Amino acid sequence: MPSPREASPLLQQKLKENSAAVNKTITRLLPDTDLPEAKLFDAMRHGTLNGGKRLRPFLAMEAAKLFNVDPNRSRRVAAAIEFIHCYSLIHDDLPAMDNADTRRGKPAVHKEFDEATAILAGDALHALAFEVLSERDTHEDPRVRVELIRELAKSAGANGLCGGQMLDLEGEHAEFDLGTISRMQRLKTGKLIAFACESGAILGKSDEPHRKALTNFAFDLGLAFQVTDDILDVEGDPAETGKDQGKDAAAGKSTFVSTMGKEQAKSRAEMLVQQASRHLNIFGSRADTLREIAEYVLQRRA
Repeated sequence: MPSPREASPLLQQKLKENSAAVNKTITRLLPDTDLPEAKLFDAMRHGTLNGGKRLRPFLAMEAAKLFNVDPNRSRRVAAAIEFIHCYSLIHDDLPAMDNADTRRGKPAVHKEFDEATAILAGDALHALAFEVLSERDTHEDPRVRVELIRELAKSAGANGLCGGQMLDLEGEHAEFDLGTISRMQRLKTGKLIAFACESGAILGKSDEPHRKALTNFAFDLGLAFQVTDDILDVEGDPAETGKDQGKDAAAGKSTFVSTMGKEQAKSRAEMLVQQASRHLNIFGSRADTLREIAEYVLQRRA
């Protein structure tokens, strides 16, 4: 495995190539325009093409490879997932939410433009994600397209990302136990990561055992991702994370670190990554890249 806090050169190359491919698709789906509403498109592009690890698109595309899915299709689904993720970040940074001035080391959309434009940019990205999934270029089988739309909607709505964000806001005024924190993060972070992995199985019309294995892998990975995020909020370097340090503590939020302590949180993240990797046994060595990305999540600094 790679040394601590480093991805292997091969994984770094794969991440770089994936990011470039997804950015190319996003750029095509979000072209420059000289229409009177160009400011909205500029804000959408700022919120999506302003850096980022592209972890969710990477998971979607790697999962799709397990079922020999056409890369053009998986890239479109990956872009749709990133549109939902970026919409959530744009809204998350608003003064009414986390009130963050920076994202990925650059001004948040509401700082680069204004609050109203940021709200509209998030709304438009949310809508665009489902528009992309609905189109025949994503898959010729309408049943596959409908299932992709349904599952992404579930992961982004009140029983997914939005519900998790509501709990996150409630956590500023209440002390959560570990079970509630875990549920909050499964909704806020885990559901979209789970869909990213499951989308590959949907595109490939997978059988239930293989699809379930990917979903279980993703849920454990998503929780590990959030545990490490909480750790980075305490000890991360803002120059690397692109975010201010200590924002969760300043907001009085209940996190894995505040509840368990930093060392126990690190141990939990390690356990979750090991557990996530075991779910992939059904795929054998074909899932080695997904196993390595799980280690990367554990070791990341940003």
